[in-house]
Amino acid sequence: MPDRAPHATSTTERGAFCTARCDCGWRGPARRARSQARTDAERHLAEAGSGSDRNGSGRPLE
Repeated sequence: MPDRAPHATSTTERGAFCTARCDCGWRGPARRARSQARTDAERHLAEAGSGSDRNGSGRPLE
């Protein structure tokens, strides 16, 4: 769909914390484990690809 933002994730580190981010504006929670931040990004990509009605926080839209 052309009106959807592309999804390309990355991780950034700030001090002891790592955060996953996406080009669409989504951002995951700060994590101490890089592996968990990468899992957050993978989960976001899976939800974005499935067209899930979620708001980026992991909770369904109300």
